[in-house]
Amino acid sequence: MTGRSYDSIASERRLRRNRVTDEDLFNYTLRVAYLSFLLTPRAPQAPSAASLQNDARDSRDYQSRLSSITNSFASFGDLIRDVGGRDGPKQIKFPEKFLRVLDQRMQDIAMGKDQTYHDQITRRTIARFWTTFKDPTFYRQMERNRKVEELILNFVTTASTSLRQDPQLAASDAWKLELNNQIAYFTRIVRDALKSTSHVPPELTQRIDMYVSKLVPSTTALPPIAEASNRPESVTATATLADMVLVRVVGRLFDKSDDELQREINSIKRICTEKAALIDLKTCLQNINAGLPFPGRREDFPDDTSFQHWKSLEQTHLSQLMVIMVQFNPELAKSTPSDAYPGSGVLARPESIYSSRASISSRQSVLLPNGDLPEAGDDDLGNQSFTYIPPNPKRFYKKLIEKCIEFDLQAMHSLPEDQEVPLGILSTSHLDVINECALRWRIMQSYRVSCFLDVIKYKYEREEVPLECIPEALNHVEKDFEPERWPLMDREYLGTVYSSVFNIFLASLYHSFEQLPYLKRKAISPYLSILERVKASGLLEIYDVDIAARIGELSDRIRILAMHHYTDKSSGILSNPGINRALPLILLSEGLEEVATKLHQTFKQPLLGEIDIVGLFVETQVPLFLTDLEESKRHLLESSSNQPTPDTPIEDIFTLYKATKALFALVDEYAPKTQHQFEPGSFFEPYVQQWLLTTDSKTLQWVQSAVSVDTFEPKGAERNSSSVVDLFYSLDTPINFLMDLGWPDPYQEARFCTSLAKTVSKLMEQYCRSIEETFMEEMFPRVTDPYLQPQRQSAWLEKAKQSIQGEKKIDPFNFKPESCVKLNNIGAARGLLDKIYTRVRADEMSRILKEHAPAVPPKAVQRHLFTVKIVMAENLDSDDSSSLDTFATLSDEHGHRIAKTRTIYDTPDPRWEETFDVSVESPLWLMASVRDRSLVGKHDIVARCYICLDPRRYGDFLAHDVWMDLEPHGRILLRISMEGEQDDILFFFGRAFRSLKRTEGDMVRIFVDKMTPLFRDVLSRSNLKKITKLPSALDYNKALGNVTALFGSLTTSSSSEVQIPLPQHEKPRVKVDSSISDEAVEAALGPLYDYLNDNLQVLNDNLSEAARETVMSKIWKEILVIVEGLLVPSIGDTPSPMKPLQDRELDVVFKWLRVSIRHCKVRPYNLLQSLLNFFHAEGEGMSMETLQNAKYREIMSLRLYYDWHADQLMEEAVRMMQTQLRAAPTIKKRAKSVYSQRSLGTIKDRKKEKRRNKQGDNAAEPILKILRMMPGTTDFLQQQLKIMSQIQAEQQNRNLHRQHARGDGDVPAIPPLPPK
Repeated sequence: MTGRSYDSIASERRLRRNRVTDEDLFNYTLRVAYLSFLLTPRAPQAPSAASLQNDARDSRDYQSRLSSITNSFASFGDLIRDVGGRDGPKQIKFPEKFLRVLDQRMQDIAMGKDQTYHDQITRRTIARFWTTFKDPTFYRQMERNRKVEELILNFVTTASTSLRQDPQLAASDAWKLELNNQIAYFTRIVRDALKSTSHVPPELTQRIDMYVSKLVPSTTALPPIAEASNRPESVTATATLADMVLVRVVGRLFDKSDDELQREINSIKRICTEKAALIDLKTCLQNINAGLPFPGRREDFPDDTSFQHWKSLEQTHLSQLMVIMVQFNPELAKSTPSDAYPGSGVLARPESIYSSRASISSRQSVLLPNGDLPEAGDDDLGNQSFTYIPPNPKRFYKKLIEKCIEFDLQAMHSLPEDQEVPLGILSTSHLDVINECALRWRIMQSYRVSCFLDVIKYKYEREEVPLECIPEALNHVEKDFEPERWPLMDREYLGTVYSSVFNIFLASLYHSFEQLPYLKRKAISPYLSILERVKASGLLEIYDVDIAARIGELSDRIRILAMHHYTDKSSGILSNPGINRALPLILLSEGLEEVATKLHQTFKQPLLGEIDIVGLFVETQVPLFLTDLEESKRHLLESSSNQPTPDTPIEDIFTLYKATKALFALVDEYAPKTQHQFEPGSFFEPYVQQWLLTTDSKTLQWVQSAVSVDTFEPKGAERNSSSVVDLFYSLDTPINFLMDLGWPDPYQEARFCTSLAKTVSKLMEQYCRSIEETFMEEMFPRVTDPYLQPQRQSAWLEKAKQSIQGEKKIDPFNFKPESCVKLNNIGAARGLLDKIYTRVRADEMSRILKEHAPAVPPKAVQRHLFTVKIVMAENLDSDDSSSLDTFATLSDEHGHRIAKTRTIYDTPDPRWEETFDVSVESPLWLMASVRDRSLVGKHDIVARCYICLDPRRYGDFLAHDVWMDLEPHGRILLRISMEGEQDDILFFFGRAFRSLKRTEGDMVRIFVDKMTPLFRDVLSRSNLKKITKLPSALDYNKALGNVTALFGSLTTSSSSEVQIPLPQHEKPRVKVDSSISDEAVEAALGPLYDYLNDNLQVLNDNLSEAARETVMSKIWKEILVIVEGLLVPSIGDTPSPMKPLQDRELDVVFKWLRVSIRHCKVRPYNLLQSLLNFFHAEGEGMSMETLQNAKYREIMSLRLYYDWHADQLMEEAVRMMQTQLRAAPTIKKRAKSVYSQRSLGTIKDRKKEKRRNKQGDNAAEPILKILRMMPGTTDFLQQQLKIMSQIQAEQQNRNLHRQHARGDGDVPAIPPLPPK
């Protein structure tokens, strides 16, 4: 016979030996039920207090009975000490639900609903205690302690107080007898309430039964101890099957008739006695002390601590059961040791299920193939020495639970439809049987709960019990689960059951996922609850259950379902895309987002802490969508670029982008580890570039639309009109759109903002050009308009009239409100542009461009932006120099005009101060020509020169003041600076601000130019001569001087020294009488006052506050320039034909600067006045700080130096130059860069820096100007200006050396002059 055959036979024998038959189970279960009957007290009903009162209380029989009852009861405290020994009973707590059951029971008794306790005294006593019981403090104390002895003792206290208050009972000692009855009744009520409660410890039930047996009163005296020995036999002889409650339950369970049951009872009466039960208990106790397998030993537990804990509890329980039995039947105490140990040798059966042969590390050693537990020993079952304990208690216990559950399930199926189904799966009677068997068979609580869960799990798998039974069984386990104290095999057994339960409900969860993504949370909530409870126990990890693998299988299934869901949806949408290629993709992406949102609302937390359904769907479906999107790239590009009406509108493309971005947000939130190769930046960048080009092409249309509907009526605090608002509203749309894109690539977003900034710069230039054109039409109206007023006619027509009439007449220009509003629009545009600068985060975008820009080779040709300011010209010779009306132009090598200034009338020294931008790639020759405006035909060229704009020569990015000699006469001052033309967002914003600033400056200059002719006419030398020719009082100084001279000639005529007269220019100036009346001075300024009063009112009503300040400052500056022109010529190195003013003329000029304000009829611009006091308006006009500016202080200093000799002036000039050079070694200033004008903040910083630098301006300039009017100063002037030029050249050379050190190469020579 092979080894396999021997193994099969051994396995068959083991299975046969471990098999539990129904007959064996019935026999041992019946024995336990019969023992319960034997130990149940059965005393007749105690008489009521009323019947006792009717007896003769003075009879000896009554006193004897009362004495015997009170003596037998003694006190409830003594009874507790008898049960528990010196330290009282072991603290076995009743279940939490017991108090609610007892509460309802006492309420029914107190209200007369319970017919068992209908006596009035009993109802009154129970009602009194029920009132105490309902007190919150007492109820919380009972909930916290949960000790039945404490509950009974409190009832004794309440009942004794209540009975003593009864007059009839208090008259004698009858209340004591009634107290004994009430205690007995309450103990029964407690026992009945415990039977109606689930999860009651068997030890507590046994203890309550003992209390009931001891506290039941008797109508006769208790028999002596000698007579009590025959109590069981006498009771058994007279008992019937109807009195054996548990016996009948067992009979019904095993389908036995009453006759069969009675025969079985009769057959076991001889061996199933109380003494046999006591012997079983003693044997278990001795086995524990001897370290035998049953009921447990050290090897069954993980450590000594857990074993000692179990041993202590088990010994205490066994001892208490034995004490209760002895107190119930004192005759049992007479048992001899030989009675306790029938037979010879040590009792070794039944052996522990935790045999040393069973492997603890293997779960397969716990259960046999049919799910049963193995038997530990190989002893013959026929030699079993226990009466009530079967040979394999755990197997019998499990079989009993299966039997009870099957019976109760059949009973529930047979209930009528209108009858309520019990909440518990086991009936109360079956629970009593199971608890009694567990108590007598010494089944540990750890095995009880594990076995119950195992059976319930087995029944659930076969769909015999509902799902709700699993949580109930888990409640039993979790209530008593202490893994560190459980026996090893019980813990491993529970781990096996838990693993099976986990697998079962994982499978249920697996199949439920088929409904995704439409699965409801409540459909799987029961499964999840059970799985989470099993997982939280920690047993799965202890016994190497691969939870991760099981979770991985579920996750893989969800991924497959997500893939199928996407495939089904995409196949229906993408199979027929239609003309608009973006629309199906938009619908598909929105569907994915909707599914993810719905799943998130349903499953906000990962299942079991690990299965994130939303994340799994997202990480599966989004990459599939991105793959389809990438495949449709070519079709999208083709359908969106077929102009003029594309099949796929650009708006739908950006809707698709936002939908794709939303999917990426889902990935970042729910599945951040998802891998994909899709780059949204590179995919959608062509569409953004296309949109930027389209936006750039709309700028002219926006400007024309905004200006065409503008009525130029002032509105709001800024007094601007509608065009600037409409224009920036049109600009807001693309800016908001670009900002709302939230582009993922910062560098690409910065590039987009740069392109948009370029569009903004272009838009500002177009708007400035449009506004300036309409402004110039108003300031220089055409003569073809029949409605023109004379004062509004063009300059050339007026000059024609003057030439015919032969006299010059100044016709002041009156301003229109619309012109003021246009100036306000430019100022408002600067403020709105600054807001855009902030919104697009221009500084941050510029930083990103610098940090993330890819390395690119330098361009072979780089453009540069030159800023050329035509400042002024002087010494323009002409036959009639006073009639020159000059303007300047810049032309390139091909004769194309690049720039043109305005016309300055009637002066050989025009001052334009206009700035132009010239963009060049290579050195560019420009011709600067000054032309005289002609009435008819071409304008004559007065003078011209050539200048080369070479980027290599202006690489220091500084402003260069270049004096160019004109041919044939005169010279011109150009201020030239250069900066690289950058593809930078700050550069384009700077150009936009510069366009607005220059337009504003040009418009303000036109305002001032329209006033300048009148200013020059009133504040002129000819007017001074008219004032000084008026008759005046006696010149006392002159008379006194003549007398002094005469006296001197008489006194020195006899001297021998020859007197050499001083040159005329070295003679000291004699102070002459200048007492010209204020009325005459003010009368000369009358036309100026009247003009300012009329026009400043228009400016005040229509200009914004900022614009008013700018215009008034420019007017004041122009007045100061005119006044300075009366006093001194401009700075230069050649003598000036201008002569110094006489003292009377000089006093008139300075009186003009301090003239009173009484001629001001109105106070425009908040009481601004003309000249110093006129503009200051007693503090209500322009501030003194603004009025007394550097030019004003320079003019006032002229009065100090005006009387000095030439030598003194030259010495002072040298001293000032030296002082200034020591303080600042260079007078070179940084050019005004585009970057310094990129926002209002940088413009303000630039102005502050300019004010600081002005403090170091050349203080010697006023002296040099005075020296130009003095003979013999030419060499000195040329020397000083040469020094200034040398300093500038040295600074330029240093900058060139720095360029060379940076590797910029040598500065090339000036290219040859282009051919004429």
